[in-house]
Amino acid sequence: MKLLKLTGFIFFLFFLTESLTLPTQPRDIENFNSTQKFIEDNIEYITIIAFAQYVQEATFEEMEKLVKDMVEYKDRCMADKTLPECSKLPNNVLQEKICAMEGLPQKHNFSHCCSKVDAQRRLCFFYNKKSDVGFLPPFPTLDPEEKCQAYESNRESLLNHFLYEVARRNPFVFAPTLLTVAVHFEEVAKSCCEEQNKVNCLQTRAIPVTQYLKAFSSYQKHVCGALLKFGTKVVHFIYIAILSQKFPKIEFKELISLVEDVSSNYDGCCEGDVVQCIRDTSKVMNHICSKQDSISSKIKECCEKKIPERGQCIINSNKDDRPKDLSLREGKFTDSENVCQERDADPDTFFANYLIRLTKIAPQLSTEELVSLGEKMVTAFTTCCTLSEEFACVDNLADLVFGELCGVNENRTINPAVDHCCKTNFAFRRPCFESLKADKTYVPPPFSQDLFTFHADMCQSQNEELQRKTDRFLVNLVKLKHELTDEELQSLFTNFANVVDKCCKAESPEVCFNEESPKIGN
Repeated sequence: MKLLKLTGFIFFLFFLTESLTLPTQPRDIENFNSTQKFIEDNIEYITIIAFAQYVQEATFEEMEKLVKDMVEYKDRCMADKTLPECSKLPNNVLQEKICAMEGLPQKHNFSHCCSKVDAQRRLCFFYNKKSDVGFLPPFPTLDPEEKCQAYESNRESLLNHFLYEVARRNPFVFAPTLLTVAVHFEEVAKSCCEEQNKVNCLQTRAIPVTQYLKAFSSYQKHVCGALLKFGTKVVHFIYIAILSQKFPKIEFKELISLVEDVSSNYDGCCEGDVVQCIRDTSKVMNHICSKQDSISSKIKECCEKKIPERGQCIINSNKDDRPKDLSLREGKFTDSENVCQERDADPDTFFANYLIRLTKIAPQLSTEELVSLGEKMVTAFTTCCTLSEEFACVDNLADLVFGELCGVNENRTINPAVDHCCKTNFAFRRPCFESLKADKTYVPPPFSQDLFTFHADMCQSQNEELQRKTDRFLVNLVKLKHELTDEELQSLFTNFANVVDKCCKAESPEVCFNEESPKIGN
């Protein structure tokens, strides 16, 4: 796909949007113009994100057709702005074009959305998004040498395919976050393709990019789920807490003003309106940067960056210094203030335990979903524990996990206790979950010795693959022996880990596994 340089495209979309209030202050005008230029320069990526998130099943070739159609639309409106079709909101235009693609709504089962208009259609497209992407084929992977050849021969095509694949698998992640991920992906590709050991470089440097995406995916789904189920007021409360923690010296009046900007940003972002999301996010960051003296002393360098790096830099910046007269607060998520030290001291036991508990309270979830939730906890802790003051970050971790359990755009049913907590008042959702015990309505599956049968291929697994196999075993163990205490389950899990370690060091791993595996469940 050729890089699209649509001069004036976004300008006329903004110009013809009745809801847009044009800025009048010099700094606001400068921010508006820079945001407009960013969208204009990245219109191809923005179109890919919108289409891939709305119609996850669509092929890359179908996405290319939509881009072509949007270009033709732009040409018509640039030639004659008085045409009726040119006065519509950008997201409405995009959805109309998607619906008009021959056979596409029927092929991918969203024709019911196309029968609606405006706000009802936008919500229908949103509710049609699927967080469980098991229906998609495995994420396409290239040999490192092939990937580097593809990058060097056709950089744009590789980046377009990457963004398309990531966006369709992360339908609720905000456009600015996905664009930042694409920037990091290109940085990794460019750097590693110059290295002699490309495999090691790509594997090592891809980890923080993946962790970044998972962490922000969890957080954004959590807030959007709260917005849809409980309304804007809850988002206000969430951000009063978050921004007070991040910017402890901010005055209350300024805090409320900032919270209102942030909350309004979520309407477009959660709905999937990528243009509105980018514009509103930029507005929030401009608000913060315009009042650094009264908000934070830690963001000066961030505010000098361009979109989207500026926003992500501010989000990832360290918490500001606590005012001297402000006392420390007690934690709610954990009794220990040394949670990161505990994680570092014995990470296997640490994560085997927030996973045993999850499986006990929601054993009806699939093994893969429970493993995924566990991975997100690992990612969130890894992110939190790199900050100078991790406690406030860790304190909010439970909300993210519970938000994942409850879902974003679906009224799912898991079991009576979990369902009650998901539907209860948002302010009491966390304590509701924290009071849950093992689900007594759950009927374990019949015993299978296969669960305790392992082979030499365990020893050949790479780190990430081995971790997933280990997590699957633990989840299935809890499902099978649901009546055991956490300590008894942890003991069985330790037996498993010891057997894997012993047999992978043995002269004949397969023979060792045949002898030792039956002992694990005893």
